[in-house]
Amino acid sequence: MTSTTSTTSSVSPTWNRQRPSGMPSHRYRDAYDRVDVPLAERDWPTRRLTAAPLWVPVDLRDGNQALAEPMDPARKRRFFELLVAMGYKEIEVGYPSASQTDFDFVRLLVSSADLAPPDVTIVVFTPARRDLIARTVESVRGLRNPVVIHLYTATAPTWRDVVLGHSQASLKELVLAGARDVLELSDGLPDVRFEFSPEVFNLTEPDFVLDVCDAVTDLWDATPERPVILNLPATVEIATPNVYADQIEHMHKSLARRDSVILSVHPHNDRGTGIACAELAVLAGAQRVEGCVFGNGERTGNVDIATLALNLHAQGIDPMIDFSDIDEIRRTVEHCNRIEVHPRHPYVGDLVHTAFSGTHQDAIRKGFAEHRARAAELGKPASEIEWRGALPP
Repeated sequence: MTSTTSTTSSVSPTWNRQRPSGMPSHRYRDAYDRVDVPLAERDWPTRRLTAAPLWVPVDLRDGNQALAEPMDPARKRRFFELLVAMGYKEIEVGYPSASQTDFDFVRLLVSSADLAPPDVTIVVFTPARRDLIARTVESVRGLRNPVVIHLYTATAPTWRDVVLGHSQASLKELVLAGARDVLELSDGLPDVRFEFSPEVFNLTEPDFVLDVCDAVTDLWDATPERPVILNLPATVEIATPNVYADQIEHMHKSLARRDSVILSVHPHNDRGTGIACAELAVLAGAQRVEGCVFGNGERTGNVDIATLALNLHAQGIDPMIDFSDIDEIRRTVEHCNRIEVHPRHPYVGDLVHTAFSGTHQDAIRKGFAEHRARAAELGKPASEIEWRGALPP
């Protein structure tokens, strides 16, 4: 693939004998024709990843909604216990107004004092509708843990026009009405913060989504001591990762009360580039990443937190989540989701350490031999010295 200013070329070089495919590509529009990205200067291309963001697994809510057979209470509890054991400190546990199972699971956390350690924040998800917000607040009442109430509304033009039947002005008022209801109905909860997701953020007009987000943080009176989470989903991935990074950096630089906002992202994987979108979004200013442990989710999935975290680990950066017993993590996730992890998954797939080519096998064998010899020379266990990792040619 090449980077050009045009999406097509009328003349191919002589060495490229490809011909038009015959597929109706003309039916689809380029991402830049669908949403404006008003970013003149970019800082993210020169930045480096140096620390882990706050990881927020959504397996129990978004991932669960994507299962043909959603988790029963036993599987949901087992998954939650796994997430706690791995070290997650903020976990989205369900959609209490949409499912009795989800509501009952949150109530289980209320009644079982030892199930959720006191330093784990519990996140619950709700649309901007007063009766559903009330049901959501009722589910967490009495919980001893910190709570985040996650309010969402789709904001993109197609959703406004086709699904919700709202203008920009009326949709903004719907969001603010929901935000006021959250504030009113959660009054009296001892430790509660708020999150807002403009669903389909990546296809929403930048000026409109900025206006709505600023209005929400103003209404919720965001402060550095009690920040609001603004979560910006690529609900349906439609562009190359650099476009999402530009959108995130635009929000990072333009938001009011920026020091009182935790900027969060929620990438999906429709184009197969969810990992890259998340990594570039963190370079662009995101501080929090929502995803699923091995990328389960609707359509092609949510972003894969295991790959993101272990990508950091392989660069010498502590991911702040413990994947050391990754085989047991995989077994638990497969049991709870009833979906097998792909054998070519980058870190836990059955074939990830397997090479069928003789030259590749030779390189791996020599790499391990060199590692053991260097450890012996240094007088240290092989597990404690720098890993150079001889890769196949």
